[in-house]
Amino acid sequence: MLEGKRVAVVVPAHDEEGLIAATLQGIPGFVDRIYVVDDASSDATAERARAVDDPRVEVHVHDRNRGVGAAIVTGYKRALAERMDATAVMAGDNQMDPDELEPFTTPVVRDELDYAKANRLFTGSAWKLIPRNRYLGNAVLSLLTKVASGYWHIADSQAGYTVISLRVLQLLDLDRIYTSYGFPNDMLVHLNVWNARVRDFPSRPIYGVGERSGIRIRRVVPRISWLLWKGFFWRMREKYVIRDFHPLVFFYFLGFLMTTVGLALGLFETVLRLQGNGITPATIVLVALLLISGSQFTLFAMWFDMESNKDLR
Repeated sequence: MLEGKRVAVVVPAHDEEGLIAATLQGIPGFVDRIYVVDDASSDATAERARAVDDPRVEVHVHDRNRGVGAAIVTGYKRALAERMDATAVMAGDNQMDPDELEPFTTPVVRDELDYAKANRLFTGSAWKLIPRNRYLGNAVLSLLTKVASGYWHIADSQAGYTVISLRVLQLLDLDRIYTSYGFPNDMLVHLNVWNARVRDFPSRPIYGVGERSGIRIRRVVPRISWLLWKGFFWRMREKYVIRDFHPLVFFYFLGFLMTTVGLALGLFETVLRLQGNGITPATIVLVALLLISGSQFTLFAMWFDMESNKDLR
C-alpha cells in the first residue's frame, strides 16, 4: 500500500521470456497486486512469470495476440474488479525504471491527479538514448496527440509508463479504446472527454537491456495518425457538442472548410495557369482570403481548446 491506498501494476508482455522475471523482481514492495498479461507469446513468457516467487503476481494469457492495448485493458479490468485505488502500467521489457513508480503514483493516491504519465523527453540525453527513428516518430505523434486529445501540456505521447486513479478508470469505456500501439494516444483522447487531470513526469529512458522493439515506424505513424484524426472529431462531438456545448466547434468547422476550399481552388487555378489560361486578380485574392481566414479560424479554435483544458494538469 502507498499512503493507505492499494496499488496495482499491469505488466503487458509479448515474447519477453528473457526480461519478464527481471521486470517483476524490480517492482517496489508497496505494490499490492501485479497483473501480468501475456498477449499470446510464442515463447515461455507466461511460464517465466509464474516462476517468479512473489504472491502478488497473477498471470493471464490471451488466447490470441490482441495488441498491447488489449493486454493493458485486461489488467485494468482486473484492477477494477479488485477496486485498486491506483493502477500503473509497466511493460514487461524492463525499460521502465521501478524507482520512478512511487513519485508517479503518490499524486494519484492523494487525488491530486487522475492520470500520471512518463515523459522521456524531459531529459537532455533523450536524443542520445532513444533510437533516432523512434524519437522522430514520437515527436510527430506527440504533436498530433496534443491537437487530438486537448492535452496541450503533454508530450511524449508514446510513453507507456502510466498510473491511473480508480475514479477515472471506472468512468472509461475500456472496450472502445484502441488495442494496438496507438493505445496511449487514444487513452488521452478518452481521458479528456471526462476532464481527467493529466500530468507528465520526467522519466529516464532505458535501452540496451536486451529488448527488441516490434514497432515499425513507417507503418505505425500513419496508422496512429489516422486514429488521432478520428479521435479528434469524436472528442469534439462528445465533449463540445453532446456533453457541454462550446463555440470552438464552429471555429474548427469554418477553419477546415475555408482551408480545404482555398487549397482546392488554388490547385485548380494552378493547373489552369500551367495549361496557359490566365488567372484574374480577384481569384488570387479569393484564394489568399480563404487560406488566411481558414488558418486564423483554426488557430483560434486551438487557442479556445487550450484555454478550456488549461486546468487539467
